[in-house]
Amino acid sequence: MSTPIKDPLKSFGGVIAATLILEAIVVLLAMLVVAKADGGPTTFQLVVVAVLGLVLIVGCRFARRPWAVLFGLAMQGVLVLAGLIVPVLAIVGVIFAAVWIYFLIIRRLVARKMAEGTLPSQQVD
Repeated sequence: MSTPIKDPLKSFGGVIAATLILEAIVVLLAMLVVAKADGGPTTFQLVVVAVLGLVLIVGCRFARRPWAVLFGLAMQGVLVLAGLIVPVLAIVGVIFAAVWIYFLIIRRLVARKMAEGTLPSQQVD
């Protein structure tokens, strides 16, 4: 009796959820930078950061969906645009955009190896 082969792409949702939570924490902590650098955030800046942090947290709910990586990438574009309001968010957006692009590369690589049957979990002893 052989054990069924597990799909490695299914565990990718956990990585996406963890990254979205980490990103939400970083976005929310951006207010500390604004408070020290600009003499204090405006109410509008607080609302923008709070809404972005909340959207990232809610995005965790959809981490297992096929479009979750695209959601993460889209959020980076939103963060870069929000950099016009809170400049530190543009920096956060660029850094996390690199992470999401890396995720796309890894997901494509794993999918290709899975299709070729060359993943270590697909090898029969």
